[in-house]
Amino acid sequence: MYLESEMEETIRIPPDRLGEKLGEVVRDIAHETFDGVMAGDGFVVITYDIGRTGPSRIIHGDGGVYQDVSFKALIYRPENQEIVDGIVDEIVNFGCFIKIGPLDALLHISQIMDDHVDVDLRGSRLVGRETHRDVKKGDRIRARIVSVSLNQLIPRESKIGLTLKQVGLGKVEWLEEEKKKEGVSDEGV
Repeated sequence: MYLESEMEETIRIPPDRLGEKLGEVVRDIAHETFDGVMAGDGFVVITYDIGRTGPSRIIHGDGGVYQDVSFKALIYRPENQEIVDGIVDEIVNFGCFIKIGPLDALLHISQIMDDHVDVDLRGSRLVGRETHRDVKKGDRIRARIVSVSLNQLIPRESKIGLTLKQVGLGKVEWLEEEKKKEGVSDEGV
C-alpha cells in the first residue's frame, strides 16, 4: 500500500556545502538522507515539498550546520493479505522474485499453481507440467502477500512472500483467459 506521510527531521549540512543556496542544499540532502530508507514500517520511495523549519544550529566541534526540515514522503508499506501487481524480475531454482513497488518479493515454486512446476533455468522460466502454463522474466503478475518481514537496516533485504494459488490471482494472461471463458459460459445461459 502506498501512503503519503508528513514528516519532520533534522539534517546535517556539511561545511563544504555552506556557500551554496540553502534551499537547494536542504532539498539535496533530504533526498539523499531519506529517499530509499525505512521509516517506521514502510519504505520511503521519494520525498517532496521539502522546507526548512526554524533556525539553523551549529554544534561546538562540528563544522556542519543542523537544520530542521519538514517534508512529505511517498511511503510503500507492504501489508499481509494485500493484493499486489508486480513484474517477474528473476527466475531461480526455488521460484521467482517479483518486483512489487520498490521492493522484491519471493513467489515460491509451491505457490505458483496447483500443478507440478518444472524449473527451466536455461529458458529462464517456470513451467506447469500438466497445464504447460509458464512464468518468465518480464511477466506481469497479480499476487497476494502472505508474509512480510521488513529489514529496517537494509530495506532491499526485506523478505516478502507471495502466492498465486487463489481465485483472481496469477499471471495477467491467465486471468484474461479466465475472463474470456467466463464470458463464453455467460452467453450460453
